[in-house]
Amino acid sequence: MKRRSYHDPLHGEIILDSNDPAEAMVIALIDAPAFQRLRRIRQLGPAFLTFHGAESSRFTHSIGVLHLARRALQHLERLAPELAEHRGLIYGAALLHDVGHAPLSHAGEEMFGLHHEAWSARLVQECPELRDPLEAWAPGTAMAVAELLEHGRSPHPAAKALISSQLDCDRLDYLRRDSYSTGTSYGQLDLDRLIGALTLAPDGQLALHPRGRSAVEHYLVVRSLMYSTVYNHRLNIVANWLLQQIVQQARQSTADALFADAVMARWLWDPDAMDSSTYLANDDLRTGYHLQRWREEGPAPLQELCRRLLDRDLLQATDVRGLDRTQRLEALAMAQRLSQAAGLEPDLCCGLRERRSTGYRPYVGGLRLWNGQDLQALEQVSPLVNSLSQPQELAWLLHPREVRDQLRQQLQAATPAA
Repeated sequence: MKRRSYHDPLHGEIILDSNDPAEAMVIALIDAPAFQRLRRIRQLGPAFLTFHGAESSRFTHSIGVLHLARRALQHLERLAPELAEHRGLIYGAALLHDVGHAPLSHAGEEMFGLHHEAWSARLVQECPELRDPLEAWAPGTAMAVAELLEHGRSPHPAAKALISSQLDCDRLDYLRRDSYSTGTSYGQLDLDRLIGALTLAPDGQLALHPRGRSAVEHYLVVRSLMYSTVYNHRLNIVANWLLQQIVQQARQSTADALFADAVMARWLWDPDAMDSSTYLANDDLRTGYHLQRWREEGPAPLQELCRRLLDRDLLQATDVRGLDRTQRLEALAMAQRLSQAAGLEPDLCCGLRERRSTGYRPYVGGLRLWNGQDLQALEQVSPLVNSLSQPQELAWLLHPREVRDQLRQQLQAATPAA
């Protein structure tokens, strides 16, 4: 087979040609079981409980990231032909950047306490099905991909920027794809203008031509809106908290008192000794099956948590970011008392989730404009972008709906100024 087509709902037809050595490498990586596993990892984890269309996979997203990286590199090679020698590195890193995701994506990282970047790098080096195609492209490519994915180190700064930066191919794809799958309408990025505006600054770093400024501003606004309305949606926060409590309760049980197959047993009770094959054996299907079993036959607290998640009997979330830290803890204690009085177990239905959303970070790889003569920081010439760099604090008090009205009344009486 010389050509392979993927019909993507966002990007249209994505064609790979095995006559091209870099694309032949990509085809081999896609066919690897470690990459095919991503078909069984939801892109947005438990967000489908909130946005019913959020069923796309990490596989679909990773193909999209590869497509955008290829487009961007083809554009940049016209400006810097020497980038062609890094094609295998860029294609490999773009495709495999998420290969180490746990079940339910970022929710799985919080559940099990791991980092997908580290596992992506490890799998690239330890799995022959991933390592061998990369090494066939050029010796040392597997290590270079691993270094780029885990530590952000790359032999060319533009290669790093395409994979991990404030305007990388990963973000360009997931913002559009997640907007599409969740039914939100503001993710229509101008990819043609964004990619066409990419250029190289005198220091070799990736920059943007000023003609792309409005498209970049729009991209950053979309990113801010997606975080506030989708990624940090209150019910996503609730579902992630429930998943964390489920794993915590499961780990408190012993192996002879809780059903867990050999794979899940290692994930729960001996994660530090987990090898690559055991890691790859876990996905949304295996984890979902264990949630069903634990709901039916686990210890009572674990049954209750799994029931809430599987039946979508989710907790309520009250915004308490207007309260200081002491007041938030007092509000949590108040929710626990009310829940106990209602005959509920406070530890299973009350929690506090705090998060700091940094938004655009100008001092961590901030974007720059380069017109061939002047190099300027984007936030210095764009008041809109400067406003997006202000961090936002999020704080949610989680509690059962049975105590919602009474809790909010007491909160209002206790903190009238808030």
